Amino acid sequence: MSLGPQPASEPVWFKSSYSGGNATECVEAAFVSTGVLVRDSKVPDGSRVAVSAEAWCRFVAVSGQ
Repeated sequence: MSLGPQPASEPVWFKSSYSGGNATECVEAAFVSTGVLVRDSKVPDGSRVAVSAEAWCRFVAVSGQ
């Protein structure tokens, strides 16, 4: 039995702890094999920004200061 290409699983999105306290300013992120995807939670089917794991780590480190 041969296996053909398998469908890619959907990323698991989580809300950033840096998002605003109200529902109008939410950023979501998802870890993927190539790094991290970032999107606006109000437009989940909209554009996504892809960054490397290294860039994400730098961003989180600077944001936490």
